[in-house]
Formats: sequence, structure tokens, C-alpha cells
Amino acid sequence: MKLTLKVWRQKNAENKGEFKTYQMDHVSEDMSFLEMFDVLNDDLVRKGEDTVAFDHDCREGICGMCSMYINGRPHGPLKGTTTCQLHMRHFKDGETITVEPWRATAFPIIKDLMVDRSAFDRIIQAGGYISINTGNAVDANSTPIPKLDADKAFDAASCIGCGACVATCKNASAMLFVSAKVSQLALLPQGQPERHQRVKKMVEIMDAEGFGNCTNTGACEVECPKGISLENIARMNRDFLVANVVD
Repeated sequence: MKLTLKVWRQKNAENKGEFKTYQMDHVSEDMSFLEMFDVLNDDLVRKGEDTVAFDHDCREGICGMCSMYINGRPHGPLKGTTTCQLHMRHFKDGETITVEPWRATAFPIIKDLMVDRSAFDRIIQAGGYISINTGNAVDANSTPIPKLDADKAFDAASCIGCGACVATCKNASAMLFVSAKVSQLALLPQGQPERHQRVKKMVEIMDAEGFGNCTNTGACEVECPKGISLENIARMNRDFLVANVVD
């Protein structure tokens, strides 16, 4: 395959960035999108040029590191797919592909396609845990949990924290991410003692990090590679309201 890549290059958050154009004429349709970037970087090394910096780790759609905005969509044209799971057979020979980093004030650019998503870590540190000492591990069925609640908690817990919801939201809102982390504990009995304290702390940090507000456009759910539901945002809003009333 022959491709034209328009890649965002930026030295750091302070420097002005720009698109650079690269021509590739030896791309296999069986390559993943990240493997294609590996080939590009190999070519740049041979030419003595600076390689394109991008995030990656597991390359199995688990870690959420592969944050690329491809042709105007987070993670590319396929629904329910991370960048590392996207293969070049989904593009046409001779196509021009534009690749950008996540665009959000709360995600400052480190270099090129790499952004600093440590804001997510600080939100989790604020309340995305259970601190109650429960002693030794108990049998799986010793605490009865309705299957519907267990399924919803599992679905919320499938969030990989990639940030696609923030990147696609016109307000750069992190509500889908935060609500998933709130819901996965709020739906289970183990998360009840700290339920109100948790949602208040996590929302407080979310606001302090500079994320925007949710206006219910639904773009986050559409672009989420794990299909996290907007129902979690409604649940978090209810919990936040109750928490403030209780206080």
C-alpha cells in the first residue's frame, strides 16, 4: 500500500506544532496502525530524522495508551476499537491519513502524539478505591450481588482510561471516564461506605484539572472503544446530588 501521512509534530507543550507530511510506499494491509508507525520511524532513523513520539504498551486493546486522533476520530474509523487494534486493511491504497494527539487543556502535549494524561491518575487517587479493611479474601459467593448490578459494575470497570471520551467531546469533558470509575464501586456493596465521599472528591478533582462540563451530546459513548454507557453519567450525577444533600 502507498499512503500519505499527515502527522502532528510538536516538540513540547510550549512550542508551536505543525503537520508534517510523510510518503509511505511499503505498507502491508496486515499491519496494525502502530506497526505502520514503527515502519515510519525506522525510515526516519535511516534518514537521520527525529522519530515520531507516540504512546503504546500492550498493543492488545487493554492498556488504553494508544491515543491517536485519526482522520477526525479517536482511535480511527472503527467503532469499539483502539488504535493498536486498527489494521491498515481498513484504509485504501493511496489514501491520505491525518494523525493528531488528543486535544484537551487537561491533556498537555508531551511530544508529537504523546499527551500527559496524569490528570486521570489524580482523579482515581481522589476516590477510585475502597479503603475499608475487609480482612482476608472471602469466597466469591459470600456477598450476594444481583446479577444486573454485577453486570453493570463489570461494564463500567471495563473503562481503560484512554481518554477518547475527552478527545471527542466538544467541551473536553471527562464525565464518562469519572462516572465509570464511580459506578464500578457505587454498584457494589463493598463501595457503599465511601460512596458519597468518593463521588464528591472525584468530581472536585475533575473540575480542578480543567475538564469541561457534559452537555449530553453523546459523542463520548459513540467513540469509547469499550462502549461505556451514558447511564453511568446519570448515576454519578444522582450520587453527587445526594452527597451534597446529605452533607
